[in-house]
Amino acid sequence: MRVISGVCKGRPLKAVQGMTTRPTTDKVKESLFNIIGPYFDGGMVLDLFSGSGSLGLEALSRGMEKGIFVEKDPKALQVIKANIQACKMEEESEVLRSDALRSIKALGGRGLSFDLILMDPPYKIANTIPAILNEIEENHLLSEDGLIICEHGEELKLPEQIGSFMKYRHEKYGITAISFFRTQDEV
Repeated sequence: MRVISGVCKGRPLKAVQGMTTRPTTDKVKESLFNIIGPYFDGGMVLDLFSGSGSLGLEALSRGMEKGIFVEKDPKALQVIKANIQACKMEEESEVLRSDALRSIKALGGRGLSFDLILMDPPYKIANTIPAILNEIEENHLLSEDGLIICEHGEELKLPEQIGSFMKYRHEKYGITAISFFRTQDEV
């Protein structure tokens, strides 16, 4: 696992040991960022269910100016912090030890909004994605022209519309699927 492009290109990333996380493959990550970018001119990224932090670090490497990583697993938190340090992104990063819904409410309370929200929940709880998107909307976390990217098992069929978010693209990579959402006005 590595950073694919940008200022940290080629930097190896640690993975979380054990079966509690499933890292996004480099192939899926590269395809995802080629679809949405591939580069950014500033902005904020929220990486929910961060795991190793690979997706958020890729966004920072490609030009996002600030990233918030949310993870509740203690082993994964250690890996995220090590990967942030290896990429020398400490100033641009904030790590929250919390579950996704609690973090969304806390970030909404801080008045933050994000240009890119990445979420890769464990496949066994990916059916909670609609509830998480509703919470993101309720807390006004997505900027006006922001994107939400959801990685999930290919068997999960997410609705075309969740609240004011419309699915505008869906891609499959073997057992992995990625659904792309934005506000209805931006579709």
